[in-house]
Amino acid sequence: MTTFGIIGAGHIGSQVARAALAHGHEVVISNSRGPETLSDLVAELGSGARAATAAEAGAAGDVVVVTVPLKALEEIPVEPLAGKIVLDTNNYYFERDGHIEALDKGETTTSQMLQDHLPSSKVAKAFNHIRSDEITTDGTPAGTENRRALATASDFDDAAAFVTSFYDEIGFDTVNVGPLSESWRVERDRPAYVVRQNAAELTENLAKGNRLP
Repeated sequence: MTTFGIIGAGHIGSQVARAALAHGHEVVISNSRGPETLSDLVAELGSGARAATAAEAGAAGDVVVVTVPLKALEEIPVEPLAGKIVLDTNNYYFERDGHIEALDKGETTTSQMLQDHLPSSKVAKAFNHIRSDEITTDGTPAGTENRRALATASDFDDAAAFVTSFYDEIGFDTVNVGPLSESWRVERDRPAYVVRQNAAELTENLAKGNRLP
């Protein structure tokens, strides 16, 4: 059993929580408005979940999921996440986040920005290119023909291995993109973004991507 500390209780965070709980894990979930605002969600999630502050969720998690708007990245607590695998679900929406020159120029990636903010953590890309509702509806058992695949990327082999294992547990194959510097291939507006694809199709779509939209 793994305890997932989830920072961000929106569409993706709540669905990752549901997927984790459905497979016997525990969840400590937070948002920017305080744990008291999560009572309805926690009641729906059930006994394996509890609400907390972001720092408490980060400290409690064996693995931490960061799923907040990119513009809130600097608010992610650093010390509670030290030494931990951190799953980054983020995408860059300049309409929401404001323009970030290094991203506009293709000089970094959203996951690399989180890794820079969390230098003692092991960041891995996860769940950023699937619609949130499909996290709990599209999974199928290992070996299923045409099984859906999702991508990950990390500078740490154990972080990528954890994502691969968790994806498989909840019903998805994995394609490892490589280091965080390559994670742009699965970001917004690329061929691999929010389309249903098996592992071969995902691999092909990742190769088609251009660094700049």
